[in-house]
Amino acid sequence: MAQPTKIVLSEADAPTHWYNINADLPTFGIDLPSVRHPMTKENITPDDLGALFPPALIEQEMSTEREIEIPERVQEVYRLWRPTPLYRARAWEKALDTPAKIYYKYEGVSPTGSHKPNTAVPQAYYNAEAGTKRITTETGAGQWGSALSFACQMFDVACDVYMVRVSYEQKPYRRILMETWDATVTPSPSDTTDAGRRVLERTPETTGSLGIAISEAVERAASEDTTRYALGSVLNHVLLHQTVIGQETIKQLELFGADYPDVVVGCTGGGSNFGGFAFPFLGDNPHEQPRSRFVAVEPKATPTLTRGRYTYDYGDTAGLTPLVKMHTLGHDFVPPPIHSGGLRYHGMSPQISALVEAGIIEARSAGQLAIFKSNQQFARAEGILPAPEAGHAVWGAEQEALAAKEAGEPRTIVFNLCGHGNFDLSAYDDYMNGRLEDYEMDDREMDAALEAVPAVE
Repeated sequence: MAQPTKIVLSEADAPTHWYNINADLPTFGIDLPSVRHPMTKENITPDDLGALFPPALIEQEMSTEREIEIPERVQEVYRLWRPTPLYRARAWEKALDTPAKIYYKYEGVSPTGSHKPNTAVPQAYYNAEAGTKRITTETGAGQWGSALSFACQMFDVACDVYMVRVSYEQKPYRRILMETWDATVTPSPSDTTDAGRRVLERTPETTGSLGIAISEAVERAASEDTTRYALGSVLNHVLLHQTVIGQETIKQLELFGADYPDVVVGCTGGGSNFGGFAFPFLGDNPHEQPRSRFVAVEPKATPTLTRGRYTYDYGDTAGLTPLVKMHTLGHDFVPPPIHSGGLRYHGMSPQISALVEAGIIEARSAGQLAIFKSNQQFARAEGILPAPEAGHAVWGAEQEALAAKEAGEPRTIVFNLCGHGNFDLSAYDDYMNGRLEDYEMDDREMDAALEAVPAVE
């Protein structure tokens, strides 16, 4: 009997609850530091967050309940693409000549081509329930902006997106996709906000950053009564919504008859897809003798986990957002114009940061030339073209497969292919024609970026 290429769960097997790792962090010996007010630096309260988020999302952000029920209306929209398939990468295994078994969860089947709608849909739903008329947000490569634009259409909420200028110019098709769903897309920094105007006065030729775009979106939300802000990564409620990915993967591996993963791999920018993929496995692992290693891969151009400082910092450039303890490159950091726009962020999820500090998650980094090489080889074997961001997980899985080959061990590797690269063909054109270059922060850049990090006791 032929072995299956993929496992697709039925709609009846889709998760009905999100998994909240905050409930289990104490079992890892982690006491997550409090979130602080951006001005007073005191512990933040739910009322402090009310100008940005609806009550249900604030409750989820602060929750320590292990499971949170997914509303039926959200499940209904999820069913447009969920559950997503899990593939066995047999052709890639053969190309790599590895004894490892490689599985990949494919989130590129969503309406927007990435994992981002998993949180965009509930965020739009809870905002609509609370009477929000407009949601503002930021986006880098455009996966998050297009996901929120789609979700807002589902719940009749207007959507304004501040898109990092370099991505606005590099990725016009993502902008067109957002505008197809009736979003307003503005290149950031812009002259529509005080935060944007201040940046343009200092550096008129700036390529922008996610931190700047967040400042613009937050400023808009805080100044308009029926407008709220939505974030595509970093915060607990965002990673919480993404845990449908890992929950489905655990079930699918069982149906494959696969061994429990030796290695779980994902890419990291702010942490949403890695957390959503890895956290259910972490919750499923015995903490004294874990069955799996967890590997987070980031760009060398934005080495938040591998070289950043673990300290309190703002999530945005202007210092409008709450202070969280995380790995950071400094909120003033402006990244180089690499094509992995969704990973060009200065900070990281507090939960992922704490787990890296505790030695439970391993962090690695790679240059974009290595990423595109791995992506091309994967596409030639498996037929799916990964997004540049997702390529970091492809590269990480490849490194683990080659290590298994060197050791002569039949390891089981699972990774999250969090989005397709069909809108990133200009980046592949640059790679194949030798126009792509690597970037890596030097120590002087690192020191300068960290100078503005606030002192918090």
